[in-house]
Amino acid sequence: MGLLRILKLFAIALAVVLPLRLWVAEPIYVASPSMEPTLRTGTLLILDKLTLRARAPRRGEFLSFRSPVEDIDMVKRVIALPGETVEMREKAVFINGNKIDEPYVFHSRADERLEGDSLAPMVVPEKSYFVLGDNRDESSDSSVWKDREGKPLRFLRLSLIQGLVRRLPWA
Repeated sequence: MGLLRILKLFAIALAVVLPLRLWVAEPIYVASPSMEPTLRTGTLLILDKLTLRARAPRRGEFLSFRSPVEDIDMVKRVIALPGETVEMREKAVFINGNKIDEPYVFHSRADERLEGDSLAPMVVPEKSYFVLGDNRDESSDSSVWKDREGKPLRFLRLSLIQGLVRRLPWA
């Protein structure tokens, strides 16, 4: 196989792969234990960049986003949607006054009272979401985020969302 043919094949591969990765999907890894046991640290996932162009995120879905408080990408679960009232009482989540069933939640320090375990009722603003990690006691999320002045930053803006996180069938 000649050098020119190899260069052509490489150019074709780049012309296909780069647009797919930029606008459709790309592989990502879980980098922290904040989503355990649902998503283990090191798990390979797919970042779906297309779906949220057609619809809004739904409760229970995993989102990848740029952190509103750090210069990192994060993966968290959507808990409350725009217009809903969210509250936390001693580690339990309430939406519009009703406790939600969360069989996926893990508390590594269940007997400790931590920052973010109880939050007064708040309405999720438009184009924003309340997101939490499944490993609640080890997660940097809507329950504990603070801006540079130390004021609570409870909601993830839609503009920071990169896409839905999807599991690979074999992962």
